[in-house]
Amino acid sequence: MKSHTLRTAAAATVTLLAATALAGPPATARDQSPHADLRADVNQDGRVDVTGASDEAGEDAWRPGRGAVFLANVDDDSRRCRMRPGDLDRPDPAVDTRLAACNDAADERVNGPRDTADLAPLRIPPTAVGDTATGHVEVPAAQRPYVRLFVKRDGKLRVLHGPLTARELRAGVELALEGRDIVRDPRRWNGEVDVTLTVRGGDGRTASDAVDRVRLKVAPVLFQNDLQRAQSVFAAKPGPDGDAIPGPGGGGNGHKPREWRPFASSLREAARAAGLTSRDVTFTAGTKQWWRDIWRQDMVEPTVASVPAPGGRVHTMRVMLRTPMRWTAPEGGKTTLSRSARLLFRDFRGPDVGVVQQFTPGREPNGLDLQNATGNFESLPPYAGHPQGRVLYGTDPQRQPDTSFVKMIEAQGRQPSLTIDTSWLLVGHVDETVHVVRADNERGWTLAVADPRQAMELLRRTQRAGEGGQRMFAATTLPDKPTVDELLDDDGFHADNEKAARHIDSQIRVLLKETGLHRSELVRVPVLYAMATVRPDIPKGAVALSPSIANGLSLTSRDYAAPDPHGPRLRGRDLFRAATEKALAGGGVRVHWVENFAWAHRAGGEVHCATNALRDTSGARRWWSTT
Repeated sequence: MKSHTLRTAAAATVTLLAATALAGPPATARDQSPHADLRADVNQDGRVDVTGASDEAGEDAWRPGRGAVFLANVDDDSRRCRMRPGDLDRPDPAVDTRLAACNDAADERVNGPRDTADLAPLRIPPTAVGDTATGHVEVPAAQRPYVRLFVKRDGKLRVLHGPLTARELRAGVELALEGRDIVRDPRRWNGEVDVTLTVRGGDGRTASDAVDRVRLKVAPVLFQNDLQRAQSVFAAKPGPDGDAIPGPGGGGNGHKPREWRPFASSLREAARAAGLTSRDVTFTAGTKQWWRDIWRQDMVEPTVASVPAPGGRVHTMRVMLRTPMRWTAPEGGKTTLSRSARLLFRDFRGPDVGVVQQFTPGREPNGLDLQNATGNFESLPPYAGHPQGRVLYGTDPQRQPDTSFVKMIEAQGRQPSLTIDTSWLLVGHVDETVHVVRADNERGWTLAVADPRQAMELLRRTQRAGEGGQRMFAATTLPDKPTVDELLDDDGFHADNEKAARHIDSQIRVLLKETGLHRSELVRVPVLYAMATVRPDIPKGAVALSPSIANGLSLTSRDYAAPDPHGPRLRGRDLFRAATEKALAGGGVRVHWVENFAWAHRAGGEVHCATNALRDTSGARRWWSTT
């Protein structure tokens, strides 16, 4: 937006021609009208063109494929953000506020060379100006809380205060823009920033000002998807001194080393079979406080923000979205965010990894606040009309997800939300019934869905073969192991599973309509359900009686770590295992069985609930070039 007025330009031309005709030599720089030229990486090639015109056209607007972008600089490249002793345990909401407030954008420094890469370059090419000219680089007042401008002086990037001098304008100026936050509420800020350069000639006349403006857009934080290879997997281990870690809500099944070891060893083996190394699988514990839980999936949703880099590369930053789950502490009754998620600040925040938390202040938890666990927030891979995929989460009329957290997700503008009803489930998470898996179809993926009708038929098949007297879950720690006959003779058990099947039918109808998948493309896996409750303040709901095979972890698009179902056996084969392996093999997916019955299943979760992964997103479509 080169903005000399026509009158000023014409007057300058007449003056120059007259001077040339009457005085001979051309005018010097100090006699020229001011000129403003601010450049950004408008053509999205990872560099700013200061000699050509490739970054000029359309610089004052933003559209996919044309427009500069920048990162929210929420990581900690110099590892200056430290936790204080007791931060993991202290039942004080101020701890959560303080921990989240520290990141590279929270100070006015560039925190080392690595931090420089997180800033968006801006350039002012060398400009002929008069001796009294000044340059003013500004952002509208409403946008200033979200960005910071740096200028290179004496070889260092420093916060820009005050005007640029005529000497700097003549030499050319190197600037950088730092994003201070992601988009959280588009009514407050839509993620766009207008940076304006005004060059004033120094004679006090407004008509002598020259103006140029560029518009930039902050990178959205985008969910990973299960087709992307896991680069690292993380899970919990027993607390210090082998103390038990309680199940949901502090009650239920505790966890001890003898229950963890089979889970850990089988998960490591599954990871090795998928090509990960032992260093790629980590197990961490917090303190021995009662609230320490094992549900790594429920404390964070990993996302990625990315911008173009030179040479066709992409510069990325992982942004860990902390769960908006709220807990009321028994010590003093204060309500905080889930304290187990404070481990994110200890174990993950650092170079190229930031942590963001978003929740509704003052919202008191409804029961265990389970709807706000991030195991209830998953994603669908890209498909027609949705080049970045979609966010999928479960809803419940009585336990709605935090509106502020959902608004932040939707404000990213690239992964429209899709919801299914999970109100009938005790925990109420989408990962309990559906999971994205690879498929040999047009889009390359489909959904594995829990199928209680299939599970019931496999029980009947066992009974017809004369094996109805065998005990279910025989090799597990379950104290009361029902026989196949006992389950099939229970009318309530039949009713519970048919009710669960009808609810899953309703979920499937929504998913098929929204994704365009055909019913025949779905992968059905056997899961038995039963009605249960854990606390008086939580309504009774369905839980997986047999470990839910749909609630597993994709290690690669072809490797699936599933909870061992301990199903009925015929001729030495687990029928639930065999049905699953056959169904997934149709899409080229191998199943690796993980022993999680004592560690996770009896406490209300499975492999997916107890693990999480950081995935390779390098093959994702570049958000800035797609609609």
